[in-house]
Amino acid sequence: MVIAFTLVSCGTSEDVAPVEGSAAEAPEAVADIVVEGPERRILAFGDSLFAGYGLEEQQGYPEQLEDAMRARGINARVIDAGVSGDTSAAGRQRLAFTLDAQETKPDLVLLELGGNDMLRGIQPDQTRANFEAMLQELQSREIPVLLMGMRSPPNYGPEYQQQFDGLYGDLAQEYGASLVPFWLESIYEDPSLFLEDRIHPTAEGIAALVNDTVDDVEGALPTAD
Repeated sequence: MVIAFTLVSCGTSEDVAPVEGSAAEAPEAVADIVVEGPERRILAFGDSLFAGYGLEEQQGYPEQLEDAMRARGINARVIDAGVSGDTSAAGRQRLAFTLDAQETKPDLVLLELGGNDMLRGIQPDQTRANFEAMLQELQSREIPVLLMGMRSPPNYGPEYQQQFDGLYGDLAQEYGASLVPFWLESIYEDPSLFLEDRIHPTAEGIAALVNDTVDDVEGALPTAD
């Protein structure tokens, strides 16, 4: 199925720059929602699937996730650290810098990468090594992680598929991270929830992803001090 193949491709080097803006610039309507407790800072670190490729400023996953968390009364701020075209190697190179640039240490990091590795034919062992380096960096800073897993399409061959699909669960267990095994699960078979490129979700597709994963994000947040 074509869509199953293209959905693992999360932006290329030819991608246009994502729409600028951060979750801090939430609509006024969101600000009216009563939230409780200390601010919970969530860093959404990934590729174009987090960067909101092709969407308006407030339609990306980090922004819609923040709205969903606040609608539950959680004083969440979700920082968009997605970069279109990023591979796991590119994420590995910028992770420490991104963490150092935060005003305060994040309470949780959503780690969403790997699709562009498949697009570029990067072998799963290299992807695994890059994830290991990122998870070690986050572990050294005592920052909890929610891994947003991806899935290889069958046309890459059974060996590649087995190696790639297994790395997220293996790494989550090894590093004590929380896991969403395949975070596009709820939409990947519905073409209407993707842009014309059949790669990036529409705003409605993002809303469905948020609805499907907000429990995982809330569950991965450590208890507030």
